[in-house]
Amino acid sequence: MAQTLLYGTQPYIARSAVADGDSLWLSLEELEAGSGWAHKPQGLCLGERCVPLTPARRDELFGSDGRFDLAAFARYLGQPVVRDPASGTWAFGEAPEVRRSALQTLDAPDFTLPDLDGTPHSLSEFRGKKVLLLSWASW
Repeated sequence: MAQTLLYGTQPYIARSAVADGDSLWLSLEELEAGSGWAHKPQGLCLGERCVPLTPARRDELFGSDGRFDLAAFARYLGQPVVRDPASGTWAFGEAPEVRRSALQTLDAPDFTLPDLDGTPHSLSEFRGKKVLLLSWASW
């Protein structure tokens, strides 16, 4: 059964992925396409960030068929992993150090919403100014 990965900002359908309990086995091509992590000689890399793999860790993360366990790797990095077996969906959160670094900057992420007249405005338009954000939810 195909598995849907929610890693970063884009959903990805891994057609040949194998879900086995808490493990999600992907080919290296699906690993890179679905998460951005690429297998390189220095380890696994996401952009400029590389995580070296010891031989023991490599044996744990790579199966005998060459597939890679993305769920085990995410847990190794401290990322929360949530799985819905009924739909075949896996969601991966950010690692604590990434969240902590974003919070320490005190910069809100940029977003764009329309005003009452329908004109879109981005938060970045108001950088350097005080902004009051109000939100409401029915729940």
